[in-house]
Amino acid sequence: MSDTALSVLDLVPVRTGQTSAEAIAASLALTETAERLGYRRYWFAEHHNMPSVASTTPPVLIAAAATRTSRLRLGSGGVMLPNHAPLIVAEQFAALEAIAPGRIDLGLGRAPGSDPVITQLLRGSGTTSDVEQFPRHVQDIAALLSGDGATVRFTSGGEYTVRATPAATGTPEVWLLGSSDYSAQLAASHGLPYVFANHFSGQGLERALDLYRTGYRPSEEHPEPRTFLTVNAVAAPTPEEAEARALPQLRMMARLRLNQPLATLETVEQAAAAVTDAATDEVVQAARSRWFVGTGESVAAEVRAFADRYGVDEVMLSPVAGAYDAEPNDVPTGRAQTLELIAAALHR
Repeated sequence: MSDTALSVLDLVPVRTGQTSAEAIAASLALTETAERLGYRRYWFAEHHNMPSVASTTPPVLIAAAATRTSRLRLGSGGVMLPNHAPLIVAEQFAALEAIAPGRIDLGLGRAPGSDPVITQLLRGSGTTSDVEQFPRHVQDIAALLSGDGATVRFTSGGEYTVRATPAATGTPEVWLLGSSDYSAQLAASHGLPYVFANHFSGQGLERALDLYRTGYRPSEEHPEPRTFLTVNAVAAPTPEEAEARALPQLRMMARLRLNQPLATLETVEQAAAAVTDAATDEVVQAARSRWFVGTGESVAAEVRAFADRYGVDEVMLSPVAGAYDAEPNDVPTGRAQTLELIAAALHR
């Protein structure tokens, strides 16, 4: 479809020799590129204790991005709710809505976003919400963000009203994220927008969308089901360069899938020179088959076909282009090139 909107998902990748400060600077520069190119929204993910990912705190990154942009919708893709008290999440995003009115998305997920040790450390703060309580806490956040607030009822019969901010003039748009039947059905039953994590899983996409659309219960804010899709993408002037830039992230995915020690992202040269093995090659090839990698024209064609196949008018790109040794650490050269080439070809 020629009018497919584009958005961005960012994990703030960290490559060998790059500091966290440089990685964040590169991602903030990329938000400006996305806005200039007409992208619809820009979301930051939440992951913890990963050497190659600096996106640990979406609200902080969203606030920083809000100072660099004026039109782009900014959000979380997502906040992992089991790691946080609902009131804290609501207060953070109410403040973001006050900073950038009408531009904030609150994407909520129920996965912890890390390994069991980190999950326990996060929960050690005493502000965790259990996975089993996820549906109720989603409702709590929506109530806390509203002008009326949420009401706490005591067993003695008294009531106490809690608001995420004292005088809200708007609220963030809440999205449910997931890669399972459960998340699709929960979003449908609550009348909420929904995003399937296709960039990470890819398995069960058709079933999840069908469950969401057929089981959707209209809400006042969202009378119709609303969804878009995510995909990993790399675009370059030549297919050869695109494949070379895709390899560092593909190899990182293989280490993750094979439970190997994680490290910062390799540069393009390091990935090309690395010694490989059959297990790694198998995972790399399987992941590559689901990614959109090529020239701007070829990737744009895949995006159009993807959007048409699943009946969506928006595709969120995770620009996973790696960097060459000589490229500056604080400039998202390959990722910016990906956004530029796909946008130019898609909307030509």
